[in-house]
Amino acid sequence: MIRSATPDDLPDIMRLIRDLAEYERALHEVKVTEEQLRDSLFRDEPKVFAHIAEHEGKVVGFSLWFLTFSTWNGTHGIYLEDLFVDPDARGHGYGKALLIELARIADARGYERVEWAVLNWNRPTIEFYESLGARPQDEWTVYRLTGDTLTKAARG
Repeated sequence: MIRSATPDDLPDIMRLIRDLAEYERALHEVKVTEEQLRDSLFRDEPKVFAHIAEHEGKVVGFSLWFLTFSTWNGTHGIYLEDLFVDPDARGHGYGKALLIELARIADARGYERVEWAVLNWNRPTIEFYESLGARPQDEWTVYRLTGDTLTKAARG
């Protein structure tokens, strides 16, 4: 079952975020708190959204996403920040169902894309995404300002 996240899901979302970070070899980078997630996901006009994959009342996966905008298409899109399914629940269609839900939302709202990033070494996940018809955008390189470099840039 796929459904929108509720405040009661926050402990499970936190668990899944940590599990994803551990899988991606970056657990030390997780700084988010449950309160930050609550404020972001469940404010009056949220800017970030989450869906839950549930099996027999247990949360086994989640997706966290936000809106983008294409100046070329003149439409919004969805950026999938995170998608994770518990390892013991994989192979049962939860990841696919979470992605299909985002595709349905995009299609129903007239958005023209759902996009995300995947680590280059994560071959099983790349194969999963490609099995759904997703294709890499190899002509783009992601850049990021963060931490001290962000502060330095902000100060000119």
